[in-house]
Amino acid sequence: MHIGSFQLESPLILAPMAGVTDRPFRTLCRRLGAGLAVSEMVTTRPELRASDKTRLRLDHRGEPDPRSVQIAGADPGMLAAAARINVAEGAQIIDINMGCPAKKVCSKAAGSALLRDEALVQRILEAVVGAVDVPVTLKIRTGWCPDTRNAVRIAGLAEAAGIQALAVHGRTRACGFTGAAEFDTVRAVKQSVRIPVIANGDIASPEAAAQVLSATGADALMIGRAAQGRPWIFREIAHYLATGERLAAPTASEVEAIMLEHLDTLHRFYGEARGYRVARKHIDWYLKDRLAQDNPDARAWRRRILAAEGSMAQRRLLVSFLHQHEHAGAAAA
Repeated sequence: MHIGSFQLESPLILAPMAGVTDRPFRTLCRRLGAGLAVSEMVTTRPELRASDKTRLRLDHRGEPDPRSVQIAGADPGMLAAAARINVAEGAQIIDINMGCPAKKVCSKAAGSALLRDEALVQRILEAVVGAVDVPVTLKIRTGWCPDTRNAVRIAGLAEAAGIQALAVHGRTRACGFTGAAEFDTVRAVKQSVRIPVIANGDIASPEAAAQVLSATGADALMIGRAAQGRPWIFREIAHYLATGERLAAPTASEVEAIMLEHLDTLHRFYGEARGYRVARKHIDWYLKDRLAQDNPDARAWRRRILAAEGSMAQRRLLVSFLHQHEHAGAAAA
Protein backbone atom coordinates (compact mmCIF):
# COMPACT_ATOMS: atom_id res chain seq x y z
CA MET A 1 0.00 0.00 0.00
CA HIS A 2 1.18 3.52 -0.83
CA ILE A 3 0.55 6.78 0.98
CA GLY A 4 1.74 9.40 -1.44
CA SER A 5 5.27 8.39 -2.41
CA PHE A 6 5.69 6.14 0.62
CA GLN A 7 5.26 2.40 0.17
CA LEU A 8 4.43 0.71 3.47
CA GLU A 9 6.32 -2.47 4.24
CA SER A 10 3.15 -3.91 5.77
CA PRO A 11 -0.55 -2.98 5.42
CA LEU A 12 -0.83 -2.98 9.22
CA ILE A 13 -0.91 0.38 10.97
CA LEU A 14 -0.71 1.30 14.64
CA ALA A 15 -3.61 3.63 15.41
CA PRO A 16 -2.92 6.99 17.04
CA MET A 17 -3.85 6.81 20.74
CA ALA A 18 -3.41 9.68 23.16
CA GLY A 19 -1.11 8.74 26.01
CA VAL A 20 -0.11 5.50 24.30
CA THR A 21 1.54 5.89 20.90
CA ASP A 22 4.58 7.80 22.06
CA ARG A 23 7.94 7.34 20.34
CA PRO A 24 8.98 4.27 22.40
CA PHE A 25 5.76 2.40 21.61
CA ARG A 26 5.71 3.44 17.96
CA THR A 27 9.28 2.28 17.46
CA LEU A 28 8.58 -1.04 19.18
CA CYS A 29 5.48 -1.74 17.09
CA ARG A 30 7.32 -0.91 13.88
CA ARG A 31 10.05 -3.40 14.82
CA LEU A 32 7.38 -6.04 15.50
CA GLY A 33 5.64 -5.73 12.16
CA ALA A 34 3.64 -2.50 11.88
CA GLY A 35 4.12 -0.81 8.51
CA LEU A 36 3.25 2.59 9.95
CA ALA A 37 2.78 3.95 13.47
CA VAL A 38 0.84 7.18 13.89
CA SER A 39 1.75 9.53 16.70
CA GLU A 40 -0.42 10.74 19.52
CA MET A 41 -2.47 13.73 18.41
CA VAL A 42 -0.62 17.04 18.64
CA THR A 43 -2.53 20.13 19.69
CA THR A 44 -2.95 23.14 17.40
CA ARG A 45 -3.04 25.57 20.34
CA PRO A 46 0.05 27.84 20.14
CA GLU A 47 0.23 28.36 23.90
CA LEU A 48 0.75 24.62 24.44
CA ARG A 49 3.49 24.08 21.87
CA ALA A 50 6.26 24.80 24.37
CA SER A 51 4.94 22.31 26.95
CA ASP A 52 6.93 19.19 27.83
CA LYS A 53 4.08 17.01 26.59
CA THR A 54 4.05 18.63 23.15
CA ARG A 55 7.86 18.69 23.01
CA LEU A 56 8.00 14.93 23.51
CA ARG A 57 5.26 14.35 20.94
CA LEU A 58 7.37 16.23 18.40
CA ASP A 59 10.41 14.04 19.08
CA HIS A 60 10.97 11.59 16.21
CA ARG A 61 14.65 10.82 16.72
CA GLY A 62 15.51 7.29 15.59
CA GLU A 63 12.06 6.55 14.18
CA PRO A 64 11.94 4.66 10.88
CA ASP A 65 10.36 6.23 7.81
CA PRO A 66 7.66 7.19 7.20
CA ARG A 67 6.89 9.26 10.28
CA SER A 68 3.20 10.11 10.65
CA VAL A 69 1.92 12.77 13.05
CA GLN A 70 -1.73 13.32 13.89
CA ILE A 71 -3.00 16.85 14.47
CA ALA A 72 -6.29 17.79 16.13
CA GLY A 73 -8.34 20.96 16.21
CA ALA A 74 -11.29 22.73 14.64
CA ASP A 75 -9.81 25.87 13.06
CA PRO A 76 -8.57 25.45 9.47
CA GLY A 77 -5.84 28.08 9.83
CA MET A 78 -4.52 26.69 13.10
CA LEU A 79 -4.53 23.15 11.72
CA ALA A 80 -2.63 24.30 8.64
CA ALA A 81 -0.07 26.03 10.86
CA ALA A 82 0.26 22.92 13.02
CA ALA A 83 0.83 20.82 9.92
CA ARG A 84 3.66 23.09 8.77
CA ILE A 85 5.28 23.06 12.22
CA ASN A 86 5.19 19.27 12.44
CA VAL A 87 6.65 18.85 8.97
CA ALA A 88 9.47 21.16 10.00
CA GLU A 89 10.02 18.91 13.04
CA GLY A 90 10.32 15.78 10.90
CA ALA A 91 6.79 14.58 10.12
CA GLN A 92 6.60 12.92 6.71
CA ILE A 93 2.84 12.31 6.79
CA ILE A 94 0.22 14.53 8.45
CA ASP A 95 -2.92 12.83 9.75
CA ILE A 96 -6.02 14.84 10.64
CA ASN A 97 -8.10 13.66 13.60
CA MET A 98 -11.82 13.55 12.91
CA GLY A 99 -12.36 10.28 14.73
CA CYS A 100 -11.63 10.83 18.41
CA PRO A 101 -14.81 10.30 20.48
CA ALA A 102 -13.41 11.73 23.75
CA LYS A 103 -15.64 14.34 25.38
CA LYS A 104 -12.79 16.75 26.06
CA VAL A 105 -11.97 16.74 22.33
CA CYS A 106 -15.54 16.80 21.02
CA SER A 107 -16.51 19.57 23.44
CA LYS A 108 -14.13 21.82 21.50
CA ALA A 109 -15.88 20.84 18.25
CA ALA A 110 -12.81 18.81 17.26
CA GLY A 111 -12.28 15.09 16.67
CA SER A 112 -15.40 13.25 15.58
CA ALA A 113 -17.55 16.31 16.40
CA LEU A 114 -16.33 17.79 13.12
CA LEU A 115 -18.35 15.19 11.23
CA ARG A 116 -21.48 17.22 12.04
CA ASP A 117 -20.24 20.14 9.92
CA GLU A 118 -19.33 18.97 6.43
CA ALA A 119 -18.61 22.49 5.18
CA LEU A 120 -16.04 22.94 7.95
CA VAL A 121 -14.59 19.52 7.17
CA GLN A 122 -14.02 20.62 3.59
CA ARG A 123 -12.33 23.87 4.65
CA ILE A 124 -10.04 22.03 7.06
CA LEU A 125 -9.02 19.41 4.52
CA GLU A 126 -8.28 21.97 1.85
CA ALA A 127 -6.32 24.19 4.27
CA VAL A 128 -4.09 21.39 5.57
CA VAL A 129 -3.46 19.78 2.19
CA GLY A 130 -2.57 23.18 0.79
CA ALA A 131 -0.23 24.00 3.65
CA VAL A 132 2.31 21.19 3.30
CA ASP A 133 4.10 19.25 0.59
CA VAL A 134 3.84 15.88 2.35
CA PRO A 135 0.92 13.43 2.13
CA VAL A 136 -2.09 14.24 4.32
CA THR A 137 -4.31 11.46 5.63
CA LEU A 138 -7.60 11.54 7.54
CA LYS A 139 -9.11 9.41 10.30
CA ILE A 140 -12.88 9.42 10.80
CA ARG A 141 -15.75 7.47 12.27
CA THR A 142 -18.83 6.44 10.34
CA GLY A 143 -20.69 9.51 11.57
CA TRP A 144 -21.73 11.40 14.68
CA CYS A 145 -24.53 8.99 15.59
CA PRO A 146 -26.37 6.07 13.95
CA ASP A 147 -29.01 8.42 12.53
CA THR A 148 -26.45 10.65 10.84
CA ARG A 149 -23.89 8.34 9.28
CA ASN A 150 -22.08 10.37 6.62
CA ALA A 151 -18.76 8.59 6.15
CA VAL A 152 -19.31 8.15 2.42
CA ARG A 153 -19.90 11.88 1.92
CA ILE A 154 -16.88 12.75 4.07
CA ALA A 155 -14.78 10.31 2.03
CA GLY A 156 -15.81 12.11 -1.16
CA LEU A 157 -14.79 15.45 0.33
CA ALA A 158 -11.48 13.96 1.42
CA GLU A 159 -10.65 12.57 -2.00
CA ALA A 160 -11.58 15.83 -3.70
CA ALA A 161 -9.39 17.82 -1.30
CA GLY A 162 -6.32 15.70 -1.99
CA ILE A 163 -6.29 13.43 1.06
CA GLN A 164 -3.95 10.50 0.29
CA ALA A 165 -5.49 7.81 2.54
CA LEU A 166 -8.55 7.50 4.75
CA ALA A 167 -8.86 5.48 7.96
CA VAL A 168 -12.40 4.63 9.07
CA HIS A 169 -13.29 3.37 12.53
CA GLY A 170 -16.43 1.31 12.06
CA ARG A 171 -18.51 3.03 14.73
CA THR A 172 -20.19 6.40 15.17
CA ARG A 173 -19.04 8.81 17.84
CA ALA A 174 -22.17 8.03 19.87
CA CYS A 175 -21.29 4.33 19.87
CA GLY A 176 -17.89 4.95 21.46
CA PHE A 177 -16.26 1.53 21.61
CA THR A 178 -19.44 -0.45 22.30
CA GLY A 179 -21.24 -2.82 19.97
CA ALA A 180 -19.83 -4.50 16.91
CA ALA A 181 -18.03 -2.41 14.31
CA GLU A 182 -20.13 -1.78 11.20
CA PHE A 183 -17.87 -2.91 8.42
CA ASP A 184 -20.60 -2.58 5.80
CA THR A 185 -20.16 1.19 6.07
CA VAL A 186 -16.40 0.84 5.69
CA ARG A 187 -17.00 -1.25 2.59
CA ALA A 188 -19.33 1.42 1.18
CA VAL A 189 -16.61 4.01 1.75
CA LYS A 190 -14.04 1.83 0.01
CA GLN A 191 -16.33 1.39 -2.99
CA SER A 192 -16.97 5.14 -3.24
CA VAL A 193 -13.38 6.42 -3.55
CA ARG A 194 -10.13 5.61 -5.31
CA ILE A 195 -7.77 6.57 -2.48
CA PRO A 196 -6.57 3.86 -0.05
CA VAL A 197 -9.03 3.04 2.73
CA ILE A 198 -7.89 1.67 6.09
CA ALA A 199 -10.34 -0.32 8.23
CA ASN A 200 -10.23 0.18 12.00
CA GLY A 201 -12.11 -1.37 14.92
CA ASP A 202 -12.49 -4.84 16.47
CA ILE A 203 -9.25 -6.17 14.96
CA ALA A 204 -7.95 -8.13 17.93
CA SER A 205 -6.74 -11.38 16.34
CA PRO A 206 -5.27 -12.67 13.09
CA GLU A 207 -8.58 -14.31 12.22
CA ALA A 208 -10.48 -11.08 12.83
CA ALA A 209 -8.01 -9.21 10.63
CA ALA A 210 -8.64 -11.59 7.72
CA GLN A 211 -12.40 -11.31 8.22
CA VAL A 212 -12.32 -7.51 8.25
CA LEU A 213 -10.24 -7.38 5.07
CA SER A 214 -12.68 -9.72 3.38
CA ALA A 215 -15.75 -7.83 4.62
CA THR A 216 -14.52 -4.36 3.69
CA GLY A 217 -12.15 -4.77 0.76
CA ALA A 218 -9.91 -2.31 2.61
CA ASP A 219 -6.34 -1.66 1.53
CA ALA A 220 -4.94 -1.85 5.06
CA LEU A 221 -5.88 -2.38 8.69
CA MET A 222 -5.42 -0.07 11.66
CA ILE A 223 -4.97 -1.65 15.09
CA GLY A 224 -5.27 0.23 18.34
CA ARG A 225 -6.30 -1.21 21.70
CA ALA A 226 -5.43 -4.78 20.69
CA ALA A 227 -1.76 -3.77 20.51
CA GLN A 228 -1.69 -2.54 24.10
CA GLY A 229 0.39 -5.06 26.01
CA ARG A 230 0.68 -7.15 22.85
CA PRO A 231 2.77 -5.25 20.29
CA TRP A 232 3.70 -8.51 18.54
CA ILE A 233 0.11 -8.70 17.23
CA PHE A 234 1.35 -7.04 14.02
CA ARG A 235 3.71 -9.86 13.09
CA GLU A 236 1.07 -12.44 14.11
CA ILE A 237 -1.48 -10.88 11.77
CA ALA A 238 1.04 -10.45 8.95
CA HIS A 239 2.00 -14.12 9.18
CA TYR A 240 -1.62 -15.27 9.20
CA LEU A 241 -2.57 -13.11 6.20
CA ALA A 242 0.43 -14.45 4.28
CA THR A 243 0.10 -18.14 5.18
CA GLY A 244 -3.35 -18.77 6.67
CA GLU A 245 -1.62 -20.23 9.71
CA ARG A 246 -1.16 -18.98 13.25
CA LEU A 247 2.35 -17.88 14.19
CA ALA A 248 3.66 -19.52 17.34
CA ALA A 249 3.14 -17.32 20.38
CA PRO A 250 6.25 -15.55 21.68
CA THR A 251 8.14 -17.51 24.30
CA ALA A 252 8.24 -16.38 27.91
CA SER A 253 11.84 -15.25 27.48
CA GLU A 254 10.97 -13.23 24.36
CA VAL A 255 8.01 -11.58 26.10
CA GLU A 256 10.31 -10.69 28.98
CA ALA A 257 12.87 -9.18 26.60
CA ILE A 258 10.20 -7.11 24.84
CA MET A 259 8.68 -5.88 28.10
CA LEU A 260 12.01 -4.89 29.60
CA GLU A 261 13.18 -3.21 26.39
CA HIS A 262 9.96 -1.19 26.35
CA LEU A 263 10.28 -0.36 30.04
CA ASP A 264 13.89 0.80 29.74
CA THR A 265 13.05 2.91 26.68
CA LEU A 266 10.18 4.61 28.51
CA HIS A 267 12.41 5.36 31.50
CA ARG A 268 15.05 6.96 29.25
CA PHE A 269 12.57 8.85 27.07
CA TYR A 270 10.58 10.47 29.87
CA GLY A 271 13.28 10.66 32.52
CA GLU A 272 13.29 9.41 36.09
CA ALA A 273 10.59 11.73 37.43
CA ARG A 274 7.98 10.69 34.86
CA GLY A 275 9.14 7.53 33.11
CA TYR A 276 8.06 4.96 35.68
CA ARG A 277 4.64 6.62 35.98
CA VAL A 278 4.04 6.46 32.22
CA ALA A 279 5.26 2.86 32.21
CA ARG A 280 2.63 1.72 34.71
CA LYS A 281 -0.20 1.47 32.20
CA HIS A 282 1.96 -0.46 29.75
CA ILE A 283 3.04 -2.88 32.48
CA ASP A 284 -0.58 -3.38 33.46
CA TRP A 285 -1.49 -4.21 29.86
CA TYR A 286 1.40 -6.64 29.52
CA LEU A 287 0.44 -8.39 32.75
CA LYS A 288 -3.28 -8.54 32.03
CA ASP A 289 -3.12 -11.82 30.14
CA ARG A 290 -0.30 -13.23 32.26
CA LEU A 291 -1.85 -12.99 35.69
CA ALA A 292 -4.63 -15.27 36.85
CA GLN A 293 -6.96 -12.58 38.15
CA ASP A 294 -8.61 -14.95 40.62
CA ASN A 295 -5.21 -15.71 42.18
CA PRO A 296 -4.57 -13.60 45.32
CA ASP A 297 -0.80 -13.91 44.86
CA ALA A 298 -1.08 -12.63 41.29
CA ARG A 299 -3.18 -9.67 42.39
CA ALA A 300 -0.61 -8.88 45.10
CA TRP A 301 2.21 -8.93 42.54
CA ARG A 302 0.28 -6.56 40.28
CA ARG A 303 -0.36 -4.11 43.11
CA ARG A 304 3.30 -4.14 44.16
CA ILE A 305 4.62 -3.58 40.66
CA LEU A 306 2.20 -0.79 39.82
CA ALA A 307 2.76 0.94 43.16
CA ALA A 308 6.56 0.92 42.84
CA GLU A 309 8.15 4.36 43.13
CA GLY A 310 11.08 4.95 40.82
CA SER A 311 12.36 3.23 37.70
CA MET A 312 14.82 0.90 39.46
CA ALA A 313 12.23 -0.41 41.92
CA GLN A 314 9.70 -0.84 39.15
CA ARG A 315 12.11 -2.80 36.97
CA ARG A 316 13.37 -4.94 39.84
CA LEU A 317 9.86 -6.01 40.87
CA LEU A 318 8.86 -6.74 37.27
CA VAL A 319 11.95 -8.90 36.71
CA SER A 320 11.28 -10.78 39.97
CA PHE A 321 7.71 -11.48 38.92
CA LEU A 322 8.68 -12.57 35.41
CA HIS A 323 11.35 -14.96 36.65
CA GLN A 324 9.06 -16.46 39.28
CA HIS A 325 6.23 -16.77 36.76
CA GLU A 326 8.47 -18.34 34.11
CA HIS A 327 9.97 -20.84 36.56
CA ALA A 328 6.54 -21.77 37.88
CA GLY A 329 5.33 -22.35 34.32
CA ALA A 330 8.35 -24.50 33.51
CA ALA A 331 7.83 -26.58 36.64
CA ALA A 332 4.16 -27.10 35.81
CA ALA A 333 5.08 -28.23 32.29
